[in-house]
Amino acid sequence: MPKNIFLSAASPLASQVAEELTENAATTKSAVEKIFDHFSLPKLVSAAILLVICILCIKIILRATEKMLKSSKLDKSFHTFIVSSIKIVLVFLAVMLLAGTLGVDTSSLLAILSVAGLAVSLSIQDSLSNLASAVVLLTTRPFKVGDFIEVGGKSGTVRQIGVFYTQIATLDNQLVYLPNSHVASAEITNATGNATRRIELTFDVSYDAKPEAVTEALIRAAQHPKRLESEPIFARLSGYGESAVRYTLRLWTASADYWDVYYDVLEAAGKEFGRSNIEMTYPHINVHMDS
Repeated sequence: MPKNIFLSAASPLASQVAEELTENAATTKSAVEKIFDHFSLPKLVSAAILLVICILCIKIILRATEKMLKSSKLDKSFHTFIVSSIKIVLVFLAVMLLAGTLGVDTSSLLAILSVAGLAVSLSIQDSLSNLASAVVLLTTRPFKVGDFIEVGGKSGTVRQIGVFYTQIATLDNQLVYLPNSHVASAEITNATGNATRRIELTFDVSYDAKPEAVTEALIRAAQHPKRLESEPIFARLSGYGESAVRYTLRLWTASADYWDVYYDVLEAAGKEFGRSNIEMTYPHINVHMDS
């Protein structure tokens, strides 16, 4: 959609918001004055005691919720989102209780919150987008906690799906926080969505090596204890380069064992080539000099 269409659509909205804020300015000022008019020392003491009780109750409820979620069969992907949502609701209820204890007219407080919410919502559109995207991710479930995914040029194991961010741990154990809105709109590759996964390795070998010797060495290297024996090993010549012949090795393993098997087989292939005197090549540059 052209940029000027966005501007034309946004201008009436901005004008309407500005008008509403102006119209409610006097009401908000009056509501604030009413709130402070009700303050007194006994009410402040009661509110302080209630505040302590509310904090303790919120902590107890959240801990009980976390314990219940851990013992339940509900997917871990929902845990953080549920706990965060409950916390927001409990904090809101605590604020309303404190307001009532102080003698504040809750309708006036709600008027202030509605005006403030209108202004704040314009400045936190990205956060609201992340919140909505979190709901989408938890509903459609393209991945869950523990899955190895690739999204937005980043790859790693999903550690947490939060209200605003999805947390993944990379292979070198760095934590990456991806905004949910970016994750929901990006192309997602889930490597552990299925129970099994195929490993594919390529090797560039000298033209002097016999194809039979190379494929036999690759098949020996693929004899890993965690390989799925129900799936055949694929080891074939797959291409010709300027200075090397390319061979491809494919085997299957459980998704959880993918990286262990990947690196073990890669190392085993190098050892098998060494035992069979098979030379792995590298790019060559031929330089011709006139005498």
